Amino acid sequence: MIKQGFIRFSTSQRVFAILREFCTVLIIFILRLGWILMWCIRMLAVILAGGYGKRLRPYTDDVPKPMIPVGDKPILEWQIEWLKKYGFREIVLLVGYRKEKIIEYIGSGSRLGVRVTYVVEDEPLGTGGAIKNAEHVLSRNGTFLVINGDIITNLNPLKLVEKLEGSRYLGVIASIPLPSPYGVLEIEDEDRVKGFVEKPQLSDYWINAGVYALNPEALRYFPEKGDLEKTAFPAMARDGVLGTVRYTGVFWKAIDTFKELEEASRAIHEIFHESPQPLRRRE
Repeated sequence: MIKQGFIRFSTSQRVFAILREFCTVLIIFILRLGWILMWCIRMLAVILAGGYGKRLRPYTDDVPKPMIPVGDKPILEWQIEWLKKYGFREIVLLVGYRKEKIIEYIGSGSRLGVRVTYVVEDEPLGTGGAIKNAEHVLSRNGTFLVINGDIITNLNPLKLVEKLEGSRYLGVIASIPLPSPYGVLEIEDEDRVKGFVEKPQLSDYWINAGVYALNPEALRYFPEKGDLEKTAFPAMARDGVLGTVRYTGVFWKAIDTFKELEEASRAIHEIFHESPQPLRRRE
């Protein structure tokens, strides 16, 4: 009788311990989710949308690079939809070349379910200078996200913010394995081809994916004019305040050539669950 009571008591203890552990994990999850939601509500996503895109002429004779259509929507609209998926509602567009095309199409952002603020550069300032030019907007907030205006991706940008918030870094860069533009041979015995892989990702080398989380304190590294890749980031790296999150298994495409534009147009329906649209190249 005593033994049975002891067994029931031990079982109850184990059940209680399991429930207590489950509740602890649940509370941590809810608090973490709440923090992320609060962060998304107050945080800004900044898109560098002032580029010329000279290699994509004649498209860019009339519109800035972020307004080039991929499928049936411009790059910029795909980017806003991607950001909105992760809770971003406040978007800052850094515009310059053919800015009126962007302002006319995006407007206040209400049509896309976001609120858009524009910061204009009167002359080309480079990626670093464009961000510095927006310091009066960005310094009023906490951590903010920056996206190059010519990329299509489905990576999770919240990982960058989590990394930044829990570290000593002032900036965190998204990095992806270097995609080879060529087929790669595996060779042994000097001349025997052991294997062949078409355009693999080279996992020993990582490249800048053009998505960054930045603390406003990082703005002191940014130049009045110049590219952040040549000025701010090297200086931050030397000071040990620049980190990265490595992404694998994600879609990422920088659109610099007609070939890359066509590849992105073919893939876009798989990323965003849309029907593909033919690319109509201008003559």
